[in-house]
Amino acid sequence: MKNIKFRIYAKAVGLQIALIVAMRFLMPLLANYPPFSETTAFQNEVEAMTHNQQYLMLGSIFIITQIILIHFIFKKIFKYLGKDKKKVTKKEVEEIREMCFKIPIRLLISQSTMLLAMLMVLFSLVSASVALYFKFIIIYFAFFTAGWVLITTLLQSELDKIIESTYRINKNATIPEQRNKFYISLLKSLVPFFMVIMVAITLLQYSKIIDLNGENRHSYYKKTFGNMRLDGMSIEQIKNELEGIDLFDSSNYYFIISNNSEYFSKKNGYATDFFKAYAKHFINETDGRIYEYYGIEEEAFAKQIKLINGEQALVGIKYTTSSTSVMSYLVISVISFTLFYFIILLIWTKNISKNITRVSDRLSQIAKKYDVDNDVSVLPVLSNDEIGELVMSFNEIRQLTKENVEKIRNSQDILMERERLATLGQMVGGIAHNLKTPIMSIAGAMEGLQDLIKEYDHSIEDPDVTVKDHHEIANEMQVWVEKVNSYDAYMSDIINTVKGQAVNFNEVSMEEFTIDELLKRVNILMKHELKNALAVLTVDCKIPTTTTLRGNVNSLVQIVNNLISNAIQAYEAKQGEKPKSLIGKNNLQNEKHINLIITQEENDIVISVQDFATGIPKDVQEKLFKSMVTTKGHNGTGLGLFMSYSTIKGHFNGDMTFESEVGKGTTFYIILPI
Repeated sequence: MKNIKFRIYAKAVGLQIALIVAMRFLMPLLANYPPFSETTAFQNEVEAMTHNQQYLMLGSIFIITQIILIHFIFKKIFKYLGKDKKKVTKKEVEEIREMCFKIPIRLLISQSTMLLAMLMVLFSLVSASVALYFKFIIIYFAFFTAGWVLITTLLQSELDKIIESTYRINKNATIPEQRNKFYISLLKSLVPFFMVIMVAITLLQYSKIIDLNGENRHSYYKKTFGNMRLDGMSIEQIKNELEGIDLFDSSNYYFIISNNSEYFSKKNGYATDFFKAYAKHFINETDGRIYEYYGIEEEAFAKQIKLINGEQALVGIKYTTSSTSVMSYLVISVISFTLFYFIILLIWTKNISKNITRVSDRLSQIAKKYDVDNDVSVLPVLSNDEIGELVMSFNEIRQLTKENVEKIRNSQDILMERERLATLGQMVGGIAHNLKTPIMSIAGAMEGLQDLIKEYDHSIEDPDVTVKDHHEIANEMQVWVEKVNSYDAYMSDIINTVKGQAVNFNEVSMEEFTIDELLKRVNILMKHELKNALAVLTVDCKIPTTTTLRGNVNSLVQIVNNLISNAIQAYEAKQGEKPKSLIGKNNLQNEKHINLIITQEENDIVISVQDFATGIPKDVQEKLFKSMVTTKGHNGTGLGLFMSYSTIKGHFNGDMTFESEVGKGTTFYIILPI
């Protein structure tokens, strides 16, 4: 990870060096510099600094500034890279990811600031016309745009590695709320490069047109001056000769520059030091074609003559090579082609984005919905490119997901059936014990009734037995019958409860039942298990037991019983420690206290199952309700809580939460709407 920091600096600096070098060699072509003007000796004469020195200075400033900006933009990211990943929090991970997503816009702002600063420095060093400044701005803007896209592209691989490293800390995938559309991201990459190409082509074309214009005028005036003999004349004579020239254009004007004086037929005519120096050095090499300055669209045809007094003079015609109509045509063409390209590109990228979104939406459906067959249809393959391959891969994933879902359903049904049978198996022992007492009581009652029947039979012919005695025997029989009826009713409740619990978790029958009925069934089914575990269940119902709920009472009973059973098993790791109950007061050393609390909060009934055992480990808490996780080792499947949560959410339209502290206990909350 430490190498990433080095590569970011290396790529940023390397790209800036490449751009400076490219600008140095392309600028003369794009700005139409005069031939021979790039020699070091000539630049030393006409410029304060040579072009190589200018670019070296500006490049050094640009690179140093870039390093500083990279340092500040990536400051938190670099700090993250050097930090022990075990000490990085999830909040820091989210910040790093968001920063990586925002790097391109921050680079854009910083690069814009650097461009503005560099142009200000450049214009302070170079004296030029507004037209030249404008041309420079266009050229630098083109390079800046290309540089921004390139540096964003080069750094993206490093940013991707940084983001990938955060997933080893927090595996949850996130996207900033202000996320980009795919086609917008694509446009930001393609449009700038198109603009750079169009600007470069336009400037090259314009430079070529300017050069041709200059060449035509140069040829015209060269031919004109070829018929004139100006050597040995005075200044006034030369003026008269020059005023008789048929000018190529009305904006053209003649000039006479001697060692002691300068004459221009145009009122505001002038000649720069560059112009004079260029004529002095290169008039023979260019065949009399003289340029005004770097990138200035003004030239002249000139020739050296000797005046009557023997003094050397430079005589010629100055003319502009710019063409407003051509420039307007090129600008309109560039704008038109750019708009046309943008519209076509927008449509194209939107189509790509639409195709990718189709796959993304269907994948989201697979992630959110369970019925793949009905809700997620097959996507048609509309192209034979990478998008088509993506669609084909999606269809394969869809089919595999459908098959896996069916396998999971089958496996889940088997697991649920095993869980249900295991629960029923645990109940059988308790039910057998619960039935044993009433059966023995009924057997004893039947023996008592048989004795009373024999006694009554012998008393029928006994004259000593009075009517009162008959009534007493009948009353005793009635007492035994009532006892048998009560035992029978108790056994009937047990049988009905067991019969009700022999159901599947997926049963969705809806019925109304009271809190009293719920508690009664829980007591019957859990009585034996609580007694064997030496556990004490304290019921605290803070609402009327006649309160009615709607749903499947058997499913709710099984869920509450599952929570109580889990609480009993949680105490196994805390044997010998005296539990602390918030409700029960008669605590014994070997008792396990469990509180079943029922309260009402606004329009919800809250059933709480509280224990004071070992609590749930942190790593298990994160997975609870989300997957089948258990702390019981080979003795548990984790299906109980998972299905309990699903049943409460799906069948009761309620919710299930918990609070747990390791070493102090756990409380589960079943929240049911009234």
